[in-house]
Amino acid sequence: MEEPQGGSGVNSPEKIEWEINVPIFRNTLILRQLGIAIGIPFGLVALVIIVATGAQWIYALYALALIAALFALTYVLIMALYGGKYAAAYRIDHNGILNYTQTRQAKRNMWVNGITVILGLATGKPSAAGAGMLAQSRQAVFLKWRDIKKVKYLPEQQTIMLRGSVLESMAVFCDSENYEQVQTIIASNSQV
Repeated sequence: MEEPQGGSGVNSPEKIEWEINVPIFRNTLILRQLGIAIGIPFGLVALVIIVATGAQWIYALYALALIAALFALTYVLIMALYGGKYAAAYRIDHNGILNYTQTRQAKRNMWVNGITVILGLATGKPSAAGAGMLAQSRQAVFLKWRDIKKVKYLPEQQTIMLRGSVLESMAVFCDSENYEQVQTIIASNSQV
């Protein structure tokens, strides 16, 4: 058997694969990350709106109501398109960990991201087009064992957070049957 590339080789698996559907609006880790990614920018926007409108608070309420409506519409779209779930799949082997979107959701994502790019270009909004391209590029993420810099185990959520470089991170969602096995493999192969 050849030496694994990038790992310690102590307990390198042949290959482990699994799929899991993670509820987006009930998973505390996802909600926390959404709160940071969406809550901070929109919180700052709300603060600017409130300060800018000053004593004319009715305009602030109108703007904040539009932001709330956007959040509600987003929630409805996520529930309608994805059933409120993130359909993740994983493969662990001697090279590292691959996190990819399950086939059915990946096809749906391709359409949504493609429409976002087309509409962004058609309306002259390069940031929307870029967001669609960026979202499509993250359908599969691979971390080599040697690139893992930090590991955080969350056994109560059956999740393991992996960090590589500044732009590389991965949440490994497990189920009650494979969490300990995955934790053991990551602990023995990562360089942390």
